[in-house]
Amino acid sequence: MPVESGSSVAARQAKQKRKSHSLSIRRTNSTEQERSGLQRDMLEGQDSKLPLSLRSNLLDLFSQIEREFENLYIENLELRREIETLNERLAGEGQTFEGADLAKGALKTKASHSTSQLSQKLKTTYKASTSKIVSSFKATTSRAVCQLVREYVGHRDGIWDLSVTRTQPVVLGTASADHTAMLWSIETGKCLLKYMGHQGSVNSIKFHPTEQMALTASGDQTAHIWRYMVQLPTPQPVADISVSIKPVSVCHCEFLMFQTPCDDDVDFSDKDEADGEIEGPNDCPSVRVATTTLRSHQGVVIAADWLVGGKQVVTASWDRAANLYDVETSELVHSLTGHDQELTHCCTHPTQRLVVTSSRDTTFRLWDFRDPSIHSVNVFQGHTDTVTSAVFTVGDNVVSGSDDRTVKVWDLKNMRSPIATIRTDSAVNRISVSVNQKIIALPHDNRQVRLFDMSGVRLARLPRSNRQGHRRMVCCSAWCEDNTSCNLFTCGFDRQAIGWNINIPALLQEK
Repeated sequence: MPVESGSSVAARQAKQKRKSHSLSIRRTNSTEQERSGLQRDMLEGQDSKLPLSLRSNLLDLFSQIEREFENLYIENLELRREIETLNERLAGEGQTFEGADLAKGALKTKASHSTSQLSQKLKTTYKASTSKIVSSFKATTSRAVCQLVREYVGHRDGIWDLSVTRTQPVVLGTASADHTAMLWSIETGKCLLKYMGHQGSVNSIKFHPTEQMALTASGDQTAHIWRYMVQLPTPQPVADISVSIKPVSVCHCEFLMFQTPCDDDVDFSDKDEADGEIEGPNDCPSVRVATTTLRSHQGVVIAADWLVGGKQVVTASWDRAANLYDVETSELVHSLTGHDQELTHCCTHPTQRLVVTSSRDTTFRLWDFRDPSIHSVNVFQGHTDTVTSAVFTVGDNVVSGSDDRTVKVWDLKNMRSPIATIRTDSAVNRISVSVNQKIIALPHDNRQVRLFDMSGVRLARLPRSNRQGHRRMVCCSAWCEDNTSCNLFTCGFDRQAIGWNINIPALLQEK
């Protein structure tokens, strides 16, 4: 009796497989035609705004997708039958479990060996280039606890910048595209003062280190220095405030604090545009004349800051220059030129006569005025897109943020390469660093605010939902080191500033 060879058996099985597969496809096609006819009849009887030809094309496409899935399902069933046949054959030879285990073990050994080789190759290849890169998704055992405390609402347009006073009384200042700057009570959220001296968008606000003076930069190509006098209101229980609300006399920033839950899902900007009659805090005192007006720029003044001591200020403009002024005489001391494109931000060192300017030319520059006879400048090219801000820390570090979705930490003693790089998923706007806790707050275009330590480890992301957090781009962040209910403030183009309470575990503070 002739014995059938292994090759002939395999050929016969393959032939049967193709035959059964072709039969299944024919069955599928015939049933599909019947099914498509029924579906077309059903669709013709339904009301739809789509044209009949478009609906027919969609039906054909969905039928093809269903056919592909059905073919895959049939192939899966055939593979399962083949596996069962092989298991039965191995069972007849007494190798059911031992053979299966050996096969699995061999596969596992081979897979683990290849995986370890690939892992080692990747580590060896990219170790040098990634040694200084810190992932923004690195997990930490202890995280910061973030809680929204208060919202400051009253501007009629987006808020570009905010700052906290360095002297008593401690108040919050905001600079808005509605041509005004406002001072707020941190504890009550009430507007205390409105500055209305600019003819363009107010892009920046900074407070004098020792006196009650504010410095604002504007799109009207000027920077203003103006004095303020405010008296903090006495905080009242929430129940008493809610009972005594009167729409005529209460300022808009307080009125929006008591919205119903359904109103929280509405964008503030859309609500203001719909109302059309809201004029912001009308009962706030206002200042309309500046003490000092600084004029010499030929473009928008995007930022300004006080040098240590408060006797000089520096301004950054879209005319590609930064200017150093004397506060007492209003005279231009130095014009800091060299950037190839518009400036985006400027910042001064808290204890030394150092200035850092950032620009759309992907660089930021460090200007040294410690020696009156020598004004050195260093250029740093660590980013690939617009540098949106660069700020000093209390130590010898500079932190820069960019539209290239990275934040880099630099050492002033060795600025050739960053000591840490933070990679994010969105462009970074005006960052700030906590003096006491050394935490970096990153406001993003995607409405998120993230917190990192100086080594680049992510600590937390501020909560954001339909009921809390920013609803549009977050433009700026600012820390408050005084003993207040809020120690971090953020502002955005949703026309509001938000006060947060950030609680850092002791373990993270020691690091």
